[in-house]
Amino acid sequence: MPFPRHTKNTDAGRADATRRLDIPESARPLRLARIDATGIAAIHLIALLAFVPWFFSWTGIVLALLGLYVFGTLGISLCFHRMLTHRGLVCPKWFEHSLAILGLCCVQDTPARWVGIHRRHHEHADEQPDPHSPLASFLWAHIGWMLFRNRELTRIRLVSRYAKDVMRDPFYAKLEQNFRWVRVVLISWLGFFASAFLVELVVGGSALDAIQFGFSVLIWGVFVRTVLVWHITWSVNSVTHTWGYRNYDTDESSRNNLIIGFLSNGEGWHNNHHAAPRSARFGHRWWELDVTWVTIRLLSALGLARKIVTPYPSLAITADVDRHGV
Repeated sequence: MPFPRHTKNTDAGRADATRRLDIPESARPLRLARIDATGIAAIHLIALLAFVPWFFSWTGIVLALLGLYVFGTLGISLCFHRMLTHRGLVCPKWFEHSLAILGLCCVQDTPARWVGIHRRHHEHADEQPDPHSPLASFLWAHIGWMLFRNRELTRIRLVSRYAKDVMRDPFYAKLEQNFRWVRVVLISWLGFFASAFLVELVVGGSALDAIQFGFSVLIWGVFVRTVLVWHITWSVNSVTHTWGYRNYDTDESSRNNLIIGFLSNGEGWHNNHHAAPRSARFGHRWWELDVTWVTIRLLSALGLARKIVTPYPSLAITADVDRHGV
C-alpha cells in the first residue's frame, strides 16, 4: 500500500507552476460520469433555494456555519484526511467511526475511496496521473475531474491499491456494500428535517410552520453547508496548487494560501502538508492558524487521540516566503 511519498527539496515545485499537463490519460476520451455529475448539479441547485425567503431561518444559517466545523473539519479534515489517509493520529475506534460518519455526511464518497484518491494524488502530485492537478486546468482540478470518468479511479482499482488498510476494518468495508454510505447520508438529511419539524411543533407552531422550519434547516444546515464544504475541500486541490507562498521547495507546485488556510481550518497550508505528509500538524509558521491541529491537541488532552505525528525533526523552512497571488 503506497503511502504518500516524502517530497524532495528541489526547485521543481516553482517550475511546475508554469508548465501545463494534459488531463490524465486514464480520463481520455472525456466521458461524462452521469451519476456523479447529476448529483453534484442537483445538490448545487437545491442549495440555491436558500435565496428563496420562505426557506430562510437564522437557525438554518447557524447550523450551516457550525456544520463547516462539525462535518468539514472533524469529518473530512481530521478523520478522512489526517487520520485515515495519512495515519497522522490514532483515535478509539468508536470515536474514529463517529467522525467517519460526519465525513460521510459531506457527500464526498466513502472513506476508502476518498483515501484512495488522495493517496494517488500524493504519489503523482502534479504529474500526468495526478487525478486533479491544476496544471491540466484550474477548473479540472476544482471540479472537472469528478464530472468525467477515470479508469484509474474506479472503486475496485483505488481500494485494492491504495486503501487496503482502511478496508481491513469491517465498518468501512460494510460502507462499500450496496450503497450503504448513501443510506447514511439520506438518513442524516431526514434527521435534520424531522428534528426541526418536531421542535417547531413542540414550541407551539402550526403544521405549516413546522414544515417551513424543517425545510429551512434542511436547505441551510444540509445543502448549503454541503456545497460550502465541497468548494472549500476542492479549493485545496485547485487554489493551493496555483496561488500562495511556499515554505518548502517540494517537488510539486503546492502552495500555502492564506484565504484557504483560514477557511479550511488549516488544510490550506498545503505546501507544509506536502513537505511532511504524515504530520497531523499543517500550520508551521506562527500565523498559519490550524484549527484542526488545535482540535487534535484538545482530543489528546481528553484521551481521545494518541500516536500523533508531528513534522519531521529535520524539516526546516527552506524557501523564502514567496507570494504568488494570495
